[in-house]
Amino acid sequence: MDTNLLNNYVLKAIDAYPYDLEETVENLNYALSYESHNAYALYLMGRLQAEQFGDYEKAKSYFAEALANKMDFIKVYPMYILVLIWNHDFDEAQKLIDFAHNVKAVGKGELLVLQAQLFECQEAYKKALKTFKKAKLFVYNNSFITFVDSEINRVKDKIKPKKKKTSKKKKTKKEKSKKKKK
Repeated sequence: MDTNLLNNYVLKAIDAYPYDLEETVENLNYALSYESHNAYALYLMGRLQAEQFGDYEKAKSYFAEALANKMDFIKVYPMYILVLIWNHDFDEAQKLIDFAHNVKAVGKGELLVLQAQLFECQEAYKKALKTFKKAKLFVYNNSFITFVDSEINRVKDKIKPKKKKTSKKKKTKKEKSKKKKK
């Protein structure tokens, strides 16, 4: 198989995604017909299934196959973990997060953000906050830090007890009773 031709199809699919889905699918199908175990084509097919079609089970199988063929393909880990969280496969997501921490060059800050999101989905808000704060220590990008800060604020809002608003009628009754006492 001509590697340049395979790479051309994969590159065309990368370039077309997500703006031209028809071209993306066509090029991915060509790439996978040449080499059915191409990790990047499998990864992109998994993203397509998850993000565009919402078929998380198919996406999971594509991501798993991509990792089976290339364990050090670091782009797969965050997306695969996110799909597991979306699909409420929390135990699988935790196992993959734990494994991904041992893979060289995987962004530790990004993994910690995913861990915090997993805690949040499990309604462990204090653990989520602690993990988001830890994630800030492992990033070198101001926009990512801003993103993490916004996530922290969002989780804090979930924790805050909601204050009861008194209606105007109740306030007026209270004011009337105060006036009568005077």
